[in-house]
Amino acid sequence: MGSGDLWRGRPGADRDENIVGGIILTDKPTIREWIVVEGKDDIAAVKKAVHAQVIATSGLGLEEATLQLIQQVADHSGVIVLTDPDFPGEKIRRMINDRIPGCKNAYLAKADGLKNGNVGVENASPQVIRQALKDAKYHISDEETHRLEDLLHLGLLHGGGAKEKRRMVGEALGIGYANAKQFMGRINSYAITPEQLGRAVEDAEKAMEEMKGEEC
Repeated sequence: MGSGDLWRGRPGADRDENIVGGIILTDKPTIREWIVVEGKDDIAAVKKAVHAQVIATSGLGLEEATLQLIQQVADHSGVIVLTDPDFPGEKIRRMINDRIPGCKNAYLAKADGLKNGNVGVENASPQVIRQALKDAKYHISDEETHRLEDLLHLGLLHGGGAKEKRRMVGEALGIGYANAKQFMGRINSYAITPEQLGRAVEDAEKAMEEMKGEEC
């Protein structure tokens, strides 16, 4: 996904992430919008709070490829910008909003992101992050159209040719290459219909057969 780091949270994954300080938290919401943060530690913090697709900007090292990715997902699913409550974080927020109008913005109070003199999203509790995202008016995704067993049936999960087939299908659908779990997250986030996915898989299988024929 270019220079931006990406993580896909999903229902049922890592149930222990819902336990903080010995307290079992309420079920994490599955959010339709993609969350934009600054770094990998921020991704981990968001992962503890919600199920969502997350992009990291690598701090102020925000590159054109990452901005293009944010623009792409903003057009399909929406974006919530959640940067650190400090000067660099606000600068990154402005850069994204100036380039991509219409992004939602989630904010943390500096005190909520402060730990041992360090300010950042990674220091905020899951409850605080959830509330910040809720205040940004996120949308809940109640159901996932596609599941891992669907990818298995279509030959996109594992086995011979699965990786190449995902690459071809991802290009055809405009979502890029991803491993199986990330791929499932993207086709759900982009609201790809089973019919669209099926056609893309058929086209990929035909192309792969043609390539095999040319090799013989």
